Amino acid sequence: MTVESVKPTTDETPEAPAPREPVLAGGAVPLFGHGLKLVRDPLAFMSGLREHGEVVRLKLGPKTVYAVTTPELTGALALSPDFKIDGPLWESLEGLLGKEGVATANGPRHRRQRRTIQPAFRLDAIPAYGPVMEEEAHALTERWQPGRTIDCTSESFRVAVRIAARCLLRGDYMDERAERLSVDLATVFRGMYRRMVIPLGPLYRLPLPANREFNRALADLHLLVDEIVAERRASGQKPDDLLTALLEAKDDNGDPIGEQEIHDQVVAILTPGSETVASTIMWLLQVLAEHPEHAEKVRTEVESVTGGRPVGFEHVRALRHTNNVVVEAMRLRPAVWILTRRAVTDTALGGYRIPAGADIVYSPYAIQRDGRSYDRHLDFDPDRWLPERSKEVPKHAMSPFSVGNRKCPSDHFSMAQLSLITAAISAKYRFEQVSGSDDSTRVGITLRPHDLLLRAMPW
Repeated sequence: MTVESVKPTTDETPEAPAPREPVLAGGAVPLFGHGLKLVRDPLAFMSGLREHGEVVRLKLGPKTVYAVTTPELTGALALSPDFKIDGPLWESLEGLLGKEGVATANGPRHRRQRRTIQPAFRLDAIPAYGPVMEEEAHALTERWQPGRTIDCTSESFRVAVRIAARCLLRGDYMDERAERLSVDLATVFRGMYRRMVIPLGPLYRLPLPANREFNRALADLHLLVDEIVAERRASGQKPDDLLTALLEAKDDNGDPIGEQEIHDQVVAILTPGSETVASTIMWLLQVLAEHPEHAEKVRTEVESVTGGRPVGFEHVRALRHTNNVVVEAMRLRPAVWILTRRAVTDTALGGYRIPAGADIVYSPYAIQRDGRSYDRHLDFDPDRWLPERSKEVPKHAMSPFSVGNRKCPSDHFSMAQLSLITAAISAKYRFEQVSGSDDSTRVGITLRPHDLLLRAMPW
């Protein structure tokens, strides 16, 4: 049989089937919709949606939201020009990130802002940050006393903030500021998550204790950023860093960008990045305590690669098991567990109708733990990222830094510091949880342990 023999006998092209209406998930209640389920057990709720279909309708308060549940469609969503950064997550984040920063901007403004910040995160720019990363990673281990309890929340934020500030803002930001950032972000991100899943608008402006605490923490975060920018202006210095690039950046008309945009860009550099990196460090510490066999394997690898010398930035690429431990920790406990987009036109996704203006939500946590994509999907198995096994993972089933033009520009920067910190602490200590530690998952806009307390024991 030839190809020609099975061609249609008519020139008419069969019409594509009309887009389907996604099924409505069960369990919605009056007024709140599915918002209560998202508050009570959001990770289980999002993880169970794939049983209802590839695209599922949800009700969040009065709004209809579309949930995407498969790797293929989340990749298509992120790459399609029919959808933009917007929706419940980004609306809730605007109180922190503003409307003029790279995280929440769209279109020409976003492209211009990416051009401004991208040079700081180019792959060939990362080695220049190596000495700072090394210094901070080893300073972290030097602060810890063998046998003493470590407050992993404050320590993780301290090292994440100091690396970001020293590398990207060339600032002298001491531990007090890192502690302020940690406390403020915990309050702000928790409040923003509530506002996202139960959008009750005016009720959040009432002078209730939780609302007052949220407003205080948010105001202090913006004050912290104002302090950073003011100190740089007062110094008259222009080091070759991201803050200088922002202060000298031009808009599309060739004029200096506005103060609000500078402020929002610094917020976007310092706060979400520190929150996500710090959360990942906490999960890595939890992993090292829970899986001593992998902690030992990391220690042995570091010793082999360095010859017993202190681990440095130049060793990171050779630390393959260490890097795989980081990736597997991010798979099981992604700091960013929920993302949203908004349809800019009537469109279809995976054959399902998506109306213009509709909000779409998806969960990297659910995607990355799906048994359809991963063998022994709930096991901590760093070896699944070995070259011969990683090819088994479906495309877009592991995208911790997103894809397309919204891919996180700091992906190489973040991976380098995470691997270096993991290597430095594992070379010196093994870890045990202590009485009062709570490593259960605290769910906000990001995921982190509730109150992880560890004892650092020398090998």
